[in-house]
Amino acid sequence: MPQKIVVVGAGPVGSLAALYAAVRGHEVEVHELRPGNSKSRSNQSQSINLALSERGINSLRQTGLSDLADAVLAETFPMHGRMIHVRKHGQYVREAQAYDARGRSLLAMDRTELNKTLLDHLDSMPNVKFFFNRKLLSADFRNKLAWFENRTKTDPAKSDDIEIKFDLLIGADGAHSAVRYHLMKFVPMSYQQEYIDKLWCQFHVPSTPDNDYRLPPNYLHIWPQDDSMFIALPNLDKTFTSTLFLTRCGFEQLDASGKVVECFEKKFPGVVPDLITENELRQQFRENEHLPLISIKCSPYHYGASGVIIGDAAHAMVPFYGQGMNAGLEDVRVLFEHLDAYPNDQAKALSEYSRQRTPDAHTINDLALGNYREMASDVKKPLYLLRKWTEEKLYIYVPSAGWATQYSRVTFSNMRYAEVQKAAHRQAMILNGVVGLSSALLIGSVIWFTRSIGPERAKMGLLRSICWAA
Repeated sequence: MPQKIVVVGAGPVGSLAALYAAVRGHEVEVHELRPGNSKSRSNQSQSINLALSERGINSLRQTGLSDLADAVLAETFPMHGRMIHVRKHGQYVREAQAYDARGRSLLAMDRTELNKTLLDHLDSMPNVKFFFNRKLLSADFRNKLAWFENRTKTDPAKSDDIEIKFDLLIGADGAHSAVRYHLMKFVPMSYQQEYIDKLWCQFHVPSTPDNDYRLPPNYLHIWPQDDSMFIALPNLDKTFTSTLFLTRCGFEQLDASGKVVECFEKKFPGVVPDLITENELRQQFRENEHLPLISIKCSPYHYGASGVIIGDAAHAMVPFYGQGMNAGLEDVRVLFEHLDAYPNDQAKALSEYSRQRTPDAHTINDLALGNYREMASDVKKPLYLLRKWTEEKLYIYVPSAGWATQYSRVTFSNMRYAEVQKAAHRQAMILNGVVGLSSALLIGSVIWFTRSIGPERAKMGLLRSICWAA
């Protein structure tokens, strides 16, 4: 039966939720705080470029709109792997690391273009209405009423609050969600928020004078420096969108000293002046915001049959696994799968959604926090590369064992995040057991060999082996 569904937030996650609802014949209203309109689009805040992967693509395909996924994919650029930029023995080198042993790629995409494509499809649907410059003031989830401030009012001195009745209110209004805030008044919600000790600043890398890329384009480029990191993602117009991640103290020191060029020359080889000139780097560092990174967990995500939060409103995460937007788009698919499964019991549908989605969202939130170390540090280390190589060989040559890397399961499958983590733990236990057994056998062999030929001859043999290996 058609319902009135109000979506708060017109970003990609909110727009996709509105599309899912509209396809099912519901009366849909989309309310957005930012200015704009359905034709000119809402003004987008600064954001890190997206890496669209299987979960996001699958959620687009499941809308029931046959051309939506293709329209989005037309605005993407494939990234086959990471390109690591480091100094070795005093020389600047680039080292490619494939994302997937089977050749699958991530897709770089501008967030604004994704949003535009989703809004274009919403424009064509007669049962969807847009309202911009609308701030959610309050929500009564028992009586299914919401109040918005109309920020386009001509006389600020006069109250122009708008009361709206709904059957279901979907909060897709980001990490600082007003819907979540009001939902907490109706449900005992566990809530955890953390600002990590990293800020980020965005930079623009222009195309060359002859309109070409300044770096190999089919890679996510990473300059790993343990406590800091610089990345660059390709755009369709032959430019790169780049991001500096650095501790709050590090940004404060650069702000005070002004030695941003010197910092880049020391830590991020090949950036200045090959990608960005010294003057452009100084200007962009000075003018572009230095923004915090927030991690949010909460539970549950709903109240009764009338309210639910999705995307960053439910589980804001740091960007180091490239899954924030993908997880948000997947939220929409999973939410409407539960609504479809319980058409006559919406309270049950929302309860099941919270029950299933919470552990998955908490898992990817934790994985995103942990993946900074891999991107900024581990990618340079031989042990990490050996483990990656071993897992990929098992993945390719022993498929019957069901072996796969954690990264491939997260990025190139729709396996639940919590199940991915369980599988990764099982594989780690097996690998650790094999390494432990191998070490024990090796030690036992050395002891036996020493006792057989005598300690002095064994030492000489070991010394010759080391010298030969060196």
